[in-house]
Amino acid sequence: MTEQPPGPTSLDERFAAGLDEQTWTPAYMPAWSSRAAAAATWSVQADGLHLSLPPEHPRWCPDLHPGALRVSAVQSGNWSGPLGSTRGQQPFADGLVVTEEQPAQWGCTPWYGRVEVECRAVLDPASMFSAWMVGLEDRPERCGEICLVEVFGDTVAGGSVGLGSGLHPFRDPALHEEFSAEPTALDVAGWHRYAVTWTPDGVTFSVDGRTHRTSAQSPAYPMELVLAVFDFPDRRTAPATLVTELDVRQVQVRPPG
Repeated sequence: MTEQPPGPTSLDERFAAGLDEQTWTPAYMPAWSSRAAAAATWSVQADGLHLSLPPEHPRWCPDLHPGALRVSAVQSGNWSGPLGSTRGQQPFADGLVVTEEQPAQWGCTPWYGRVEVECRAVLDPASMFSAWMVGLEDRPERCGEICLVEVFGDTVAGGSVGLGSGLHPFRDPALHEEFSAEPTALDVAGWHRYAVTWTPDGVTFSVDGRTHRTSAQSPAYPMELVLAVFDFPDRRTAPATLVTELDVRQVQVRPPG
């Protein structure tokens, strides 16, 4: 490692003092809309951070995103190029331009180490939750993703879920797609600790201390952490009967060594 990450590389977050907005940006990739339009619905309670999608929560980028999407998220990094530029994080379509410039804010930007997220979720068949790390995109190719966990509500059945994890290259030519959702005995409504150990030689994925995936790939740049719950209104065949929610009790980021 010949450069230093722009922000802290360690974190022990239990949300005891509320949501620290020097660490967490409570909006989802706001450069493509605005901090206000992309804002999370969140609260901090005795058991941690609650991200939710109540009926009044608006759609995200409704005029741009292909397919209706609602999302409540916090992310440990945020920045963009100037208004009207194409420089921003996780662009989801060609030709996107920044509609609200985002000053650089680096709450936690690990480069290798161990990342753990203890959380639980309330899902229905038209929703999902995820915790992932993604490159800062300070250079366009530094954009790969390490997904700790991704679970769609329509895979939840009989004590089993489709446990998604792995890597997405996006526009990083040094990586290739390596992601799947494997049937796994797991109750996502209960507390579980989803973790990765990330080294220059690869990534190991675990749930509650049990390894379930390894990869020889390793993004070679700093990353930020995103915690999010999503809702897909177009997939809903009847009105929602519950409020989709992701509760996060603890986030730990430990550098190597």
